[in-house]
Amino acid sequence: MGMFSRAQVRRVLQWVPGKQRLGVYRFLPFFFVLGGTMEWIMIKVRVGKETFYDVYRRKASERQYQRRLEEASETELQQSIK
Repeated sequence: MGMFSRAQVRRVLQWVPGKQRLGVYRFLPFFFVLGGTMEWIMIKVRVGKETFYDVYRRKASERQYQRRLEEASETELQQSIK
């Protein structure tokens, strides 16, 4: 069983204002701020010496290099067959 019962979750969600006017969309500002915070953390917070985007750029570069190596070896193989 989970940490919270369905009734407890429903009670907490009732506290969020704007139910009649906005319906389920009243939660959008919260998720917008949450997404912005996550983005800021990925850009600014360093784990060791790298941020999330440093790792992303490095991995993308490694994949591109590997793809070029594979293409070059395929070209050499095709030329040796001819």
